[in-house]
Amino acid sequence: MFDTLSDRLAATFKNLRGKGRLSEADIDATAREIRIALLEADVALPVVRAFIKQVKERAMGAEVSRALNPAQTVIKIVNEELIGILGGETRRLRFAKTAPTVIMLAGLQGAGKTTLAGKLGHWLKGQGHAPLLVACDLQRPNAVNQLGVVAERAAVGFYGPQPGNGVGDPVQVAKDSIEYARTKQYDIVIVDTAGRLGIDAEMMQQAADIRDAVSPDEILFVVDAMIGQDAVNTAEAFRDGVGFDGVVLSKLDGDARGGAALSVAHVTGKQIMFASNGEKLDDFDAFHPDRMASRILGMGDMLSLIEKAEQTFSQDEAEKMAAKLAKGPKEFTLDDFLSQMEQVRKMGSISKLLGMLPGMGQIKDQINNLDERDVDRTAAIIKSMTPGERQDPTIINGSRRARIAKGSGVDVSAVKNLVERFFEARKMMSRMAQGGGMPGMPGIPGMGGGPGKKKKQVKQAKGKRQSGNPMKRKAEEQAAAARREQAQAANPLGLPPGGQDAQNFELPDEFKKFMG
Repeated sequence: MFDTLSDRLAATFKNLRGKGRLSEADIDATAREIRIALLEADVALPVVRAFIKQVKERAMGAEVSRALNPAQTVIKIVNEELIGILGGETRRLRFAKTAPTVIMLAGLQGAGKTTLAGKLGHWLKGQGHAPLLVACDLQRPNAVNQLGVVAERAAVGFYGPQPGNGVGDPVQVAKDSIEYARTKQYDIVIVDTAGRLGIDAEMMQQAADIRDAVSPDEILFVVDAMIGQDAVNTAEAFRDGVGFDGVVLSKLDGDARGGAALSVAHVTGKQIMFASNGEKLDDFDAFHPDRMASRILGMGDMLSLIEKAEQTFSQDEAEKMAAKLAKGPKEFTLDDFLSQMEQVRKMGSISKLLGMLPGMGQIKDQINNLDERDVDRTAAIIKSMTPGERQDPTIINGSRRARIAKGSGVDVSAVKNLVERFFEARKMMSRMAQGGGMPGMPGIPGMGGGPGKKKKQVKQAKGKRQSGNPMKRKAEEQAAAARREQAQAANPLGLPPGGQDAQNFELPDEFKKFMG
């Protein structure tokens, strides 16, 4: 959604790099480009004005003029101001002192409230809570059934005593749900309210009545990130008519200009708390302004990537895999490779994961063109192998490759390429596990391959220099040979000379063990 904004900002900052000093004209030109980028991204005009004013004031000050790298300092200022527009610090849910905690969802029809109720319930269940979804949208056709299906998919509780489709009192349903939650030991109640295609008095009154009936601990306004400037107008109307505590952005995976969504927090004074960026239940997470600003500026979002990995990968399994790799490359088999690949797949879309890495904005076209089915094809190839072939891929010859290709529905060349890539990956992973670092990356601390990893080469002692005179050299060689013969005659076993040293002489431990 923010690709266009990211591209424009990246191009603007590229012009700044390499300049040892920034003039007032440079700062004005940069501010003008940032203003155009924000307006093209559909950010609200008052927000753009406030943002540019802050950036220019800070960029003109001593903060930039005294900096060793003025361009990087300007980027830092833009990043900090962008975080401010997005709400500053991450806002967490407030929980009631005595259960249940009541969360009310409000917003226009089509904003995605019902689906989001299921995602929020699923997310809270993962945090160790027991959520209950309450169907108070009794106007929209099949809204009650839809919420029931979503609750079943999310494996959370559901309360929908009224059939809906225009039948039933939503305020009474909301009241009864609190007692139902206490009886059934649900600690969180998520109330899904009705919406309209536009703001009207009836919808506002119903939402206000439900609010007064259940006294929610949190009222979350769900805004469709794709509806443009109307998102700001709707948010202001709900803030004045019903009131809300936080904002939830839905449909962040769309391709519309998402600047209006960025404006909501600044215009309403209420922070964005959650963001939904897909159709699956897992495509939902807490909103972090600093991470979103970092992604917009093309700096990636490593913290979110690490959190996803921690949620997916077991610590015990990771330690076992590390220990196996440390023993040697041959310990890592295709079964392990398949297991790791399936774990990565659980984290979500490969293209989304790659998009969280810093610098990946430069190759986003290639990332967007990735075929997610390649992972499934690779899994099919491995599953078409025998247990013996997975344990030792070196036994896979021409006839075996043909059988595997036939079983997995791919070309023989695909099987060959997979095995070759596996061997290369195994070597690299084993080397990293043993502290050898990444190949071709010398000198990087903690990555191996640097000067600190090289073994010290012991200098060989220089022998006595030989004379350049042939006659003299021959005499020296004869004298050395005579001394060796004399020493060998006196001590044929090569033991130390007699006396005290000979009495104290002991065989090495290895010889002692060998001799018993």
